[in-house]
Amino acid sequence: MANNSDFFEQVFQVVRLIPKGRVTSYGAIAAYLGAKKSSRTVGYAMNASHAKKPKVPAHRVVNRNGLLTGKHHFSYPTQMQELLENENIKVESDSVVDFKKLFWDPNIELKL
Repeated sequence: MANNSDFFEQVFQVVRLIPKGRVTSYGAIAAYLGAKKSSRTVGYAMNASHAKKPKVPAHRVVNRNGLLTGKHHFSYPTQMQELLENENIKVESDSVVDFKKLFWDPNIELKL
């Protein structure tokens, strides 16, 4: 794997492609980038993404079960949920409702 800053930039590029109203997981991004065991590093990239330009919609990246595990890295505790709800994604108990239906898999959606 390339150094972290290169990997982070690749993660940011993928996350910017997630359509409004859809979500993906840390692991799906890692797998798409050929670093299947690096889902935690994808999480670190999301933590570092908040001041990036162009904007990185980090709120669209959740864990493999649809849980908002990254919510504590936003400006305030409910911001991640609010951003998702602004895109008509329903969240209950810190979990995306209809996660499987809303899941955006870069390995499928970004096939060359």
